[in-house]
Amino acid sequence: MTLPLDRSYQVDLHVSVDRVTQLRRIVAAHLRHWDLDLHVRPVCRAAEELLTNVHRHVGDGNKAVVELRWTGRHLTVSVADNGSGMPRLLSGGGGGLSRVMALSDSWGTCRTAEGKVVWFTRYAQAPRSTGPVAYLPLPGAPEAREVPVSVLV
Repeated sequence: MTLPLDRSYQVDLHVSVDRVTQLRRIVAAHLRHWDLDLHVRPVCRAAEELLTNVHRHVGDGNKAVVELRWTGRHLTVSVADNGSGMPRLLSGGGGGLSRVMALSDSWGTCRTAEGKVVWFTRYAQAPRSTGPVAYLPLPGAPEAREVPVSVLV
């Protein structure tokens, strides 16, 4: 199986409660299309958390850009917004960035000219297809004595 060199998807949206649900479906669809079914639930939960934080801390109706990028080994999800406040990891945990941290391999944030970007990554290698497998008869079986191994291979 040949791994893709780089796959990405980007969506610009105005943040609202309805958009958080819509984004979850969009992210799930792209992950399934990229054969990353095992990652749908944790990635969607973490992306949903990032967008909910934008809604909660930056405000309803503000612009956000969500980007998915998969290199064949690592999946990065980033959410850029126009808020000036930088996110903080609260010691109490339980939600927000604590949940993102628990669902990802790494995460971070950086300022931009327009606001900030919060991102997380997960190791996400596509499942390998093994294809059809030929089985040889068990040693000692009558068929094994009758058919030479060179014919079976």
